[in-house]
Amino acid sequence: MSELTPTIRAFLARQRVGHLATVDRSGDPHVVPVCYAVGERTLYIPIDEKPKRTDRPLKRMRNILETGRAAVVVDRYDEDWTRLGWVLLRGTAELVHPGSHEQHEAIALLRQRYPQYATMALETRPVIALRIERVTAWGFLD
Repeated sequence: MSELTPTIRAFLARQRVGHLATVDRSGDPHVVPVCYAVGERTLYIPIDEKPKRTDRPLKRMRNILETGRAAVVVDRYDEDWTRLGWVLLRGTAELVHPGSHEQHEAIALLRQRYPQYATMALETRPVIALRIERVTAWGFLD
């Protein structure tokens, strides 16, 4: 499936955290929890001001520059296993650089979704853009 259906979009809107998977040239995977916002056919992930290393780019950014591939899984766990559900988004990934029109739109989407970003200087950092090519969904998404 390659479509973001209304049901999938609603599920993604209700969840607060996803997990970004990237891979380096040698095939070594790297997975981190992320905040996100969904555009038309792109999922945006900020590089925000929460504490991170500053002596070199983040591993997720280095991996994206090396391979240009990524995936994000957004899931919901419930003790009632009839309510389990997840969405997996796969595609090409790139860094949207500060000052671009797309970066400005991505930051607006992220700030609408997460009030914590209102005071962060997101404009000075790139945004990860996952260009959605494949969508897989499973379970109870309503």
